[in-house]
Amino acid sequence: MTEAIANPGSGTLTKEDLIAFEEEIAELFNSAKIRAPIHLYYGNEEPIIKVFEKVRPQDWVFCSWRSHYQCLLKGVPPEQVRQEILEGRSISLCFPEYRVFSSAIVGGVLPMSVGTAMSIKMRGEDSKVYCFMGEMTAETGIAYESLKYSRNHQLPIHFIVEDNGKSVCTDTRDVWNQTRLSFEEFENREDEYITYYRYETKYPHAGAGIRVEF
Repeated sequence: MTEAIANPGSGTLTKEDLIAFEEEIAELFNSAKIRAPIHLYYGNEEPIIKVFEKVRPQDWVFCSWRSHYQCLLKGVPPEQVRQEILEGRSISLCFPEYRVFSSAIVGGVLPMSVGTAMSIKMRGEDSKVYCFMGEMTAETGIAYESLKYSRNHQLPIHFIVEDNGKSVCTDTRDVWNQTRLSFEEFENREDEYITYYRYETKYPHAGAGIRVEF
């Protein structure tokens, strides 16, 4: 594990800071300055800041292809995150020195998160894992298996399910032909292993609203 752990930045970044950062990224993308996919947030600033109020420097954060906010709130300097995005790595941002990792593979970080939590418990370390996933990923088998294993083995991990209703260009509930998703039962409910919240975003699943050709 990394010895030098950078301090998180959740105590200094506001909702307005997060929005301003992504608006700049959206402008850069729509100006064809970013020649790779991007996935933007907007609308979940308050709940994600609340999650990061509990995240400490020694904790680990795993997320998917939509991870700009997590990186910023974990303490990665905005200019460093911006440079990685400009170089085409928006969907796979990894900053080991800050203990934050992401993957563009659906469900890819779930087994890695569980494995990290297992290592923490085996070593008796004072740290915890926070794993972010979208509502479509939460409906996959690997999500249930990861949660079940973590609960049964009492691992130091917490899963955050972010529901914006979108899965690529489709509505998640339409895909499964169901009006209520499995993890909705955790909405507005305290749970040791799960935080679930819904939000509406002004951006499409990928990109920034303008079709860009390079």
